[in-house]
Amino acid sequence: MNAPPPASEPGRADSDAPRQPGLGVAIIPIVLTLGILALQLFYFGDFTPHIPLACGIAVTALAGYWLGHGWRSIEEGIFRVINVSLPSVSILIVVGIIIGVWIASGTVPTLIYYGLVLLSPETFLAAGMILCALVSVSLGTSWGTVGTVGLALMGIGAGFGIPAYWTAGAVVSGAFFGDKVSPLSDTTNLAPAVTGTRLFDHIRNLLPTTVPAMLVALAVYAGVGFTLMESDSASFARIEAITGTLQAHFHISPLMLVPALLVIALAVTKQPPIPSLFAGAVAGALVAAFFQDRGLHEIFTFANSGYEIATGVSEVDDLLSRGGIQSMMWTVSLILLALGLGGALERTGCLQAIVRALMARVRRFAAVQASATATAVSTNLVAGDPYLSIALPGRMFAPTYRGMGYSTLNLSRAVEEGGTLISPLVPWNAGGAFVIAALALGIADGNFDNLLYIPLAIACWLSPVIGITYAITGLFSPKASEEERAEWERRGEEVATTP
Repeated sequence: MNAPPPASEPGRADSDAPRQPGLGVAIIPIVLTLGILALQLFYFGDFTPHIPLACGIAVTALAGYWLGHGWRSIEEGIFRVINVSLPSVSILIVVGIIIGVWIASGTVPTLIYYGLVLLSPETFLAAGMILCALVSVSLGTSWGTVGTVGLALMGIGAGFGIPAYWTAGAVVSGAFFGDKVSPLSDTTNLAPAVTGTRLFDHIRNLLPTTVPAMLVALAVYAGVGFTLMESDSASFARIEAITGTLQAHFHISPLMLVPALLVIALAVTKQPPIPSLFAGAVAGALVAAFFQDRGLHEIFTFANSGYEIATGVSEVDDLLSRGGIQSMMWTVSLILLALGLGGALERTGCLQAIVRALMARVRRFAAVQASATATAVSTNLVAGDPYLSIALPGRMFAPTYRGMGYSTLNLSRAVEEGGTLISPLVPWNAGGAFVIAALALGIADGNFDNLLYIPLAIACWLSPVIGITYAITGLFSPKASEEERAEWERRGEEVATTP
């Protein structure tokens, strides 16, 4: 984890070995970074956390240099974490292409049109969450779901007059549920890999927290739909204006849904997500050329710079003027800086020092489970990386679970829920930054009202709460099986002496 810097680096000799930071030193870079971030967000009122994160990297590098790390060692740690997360950044770029091309092809307008015709305001939030969950389980990517189906649902919600934060909350709840339990998801594979459990055992152990959280979220969304949303004459007039405008500017037909159906079919046949999404973009380009009379240069422009439309109907113009690779660059740069900070904190040992100090103070299983979940959440808050929030506590806490005789399935569930599910709820995290950009929540423009999607993404924060409750009560908290103990012994790992 903390490899010594190369001997050839100026200022460092072969005998120099980096020191492990104490708790006081470890928290300095984190506290200073959060302080600068708070200054930017709450004093200046400017949601551009890029510079605070860059300052955090610099402060962490200075702390690392004081501990004996050379810049090359810190740089290696930064780029290692960035490299691990590049597949997700690639998905972000492809989703930007898809958004621009699928709007031009009529795929997104057709989804919005049929959604407004077939759904009702009362059932919309609950139905939207279920739809996103099904698509996300099939695709294995919450980001792909949010950027495609989620975008269409935002348009439908706007047509019904539903606040954007309610729709975004339902979309995030459904999409990240699928990311959590899909065997195609990278994070769902990462959690059992770092904790030494089996993939499908891990998924089965997620169900006791996932199913209740989704049912509660479904009940809330259904209740809100039937108590707060009204199908009044103003809503019907707005829906007619939107559907009429879509028909006037796009060819609306079930054929326009072919790109979306292709992506789902490729996902069901377990094809990799990035090629599947790119195939959907190519299919969208063909549909745009043959059914919407778009030229090749126009399609390239939509893929790079996004789609623009001026219909005179603000709901349609605001929703469909977006997409393209360039629209994602703000988010990509934020993610790269957040990942860089996470890599620097890990390489210098600051994160590990905090986890060690925390582990030294917990003795009971419930406290260990809560600490593992809290560490994953905290890593999401500080390092901005869902992968690091799973990998770090997964590696650090595993010996503790083995020493207590509890199955590391408890740990894999804790880091999955504190990592995957909390990621979209942190605006400067990779997951949160993507949600804000893909759903055009306007946070970067100072519209902080849409941050209400965070508490309204009920399934995301409720699932880890249920998991900690189980640990306190002893429910769904399996002890290590004989097979698991035998595997630990085979690998020479610590095994509890008492059952």
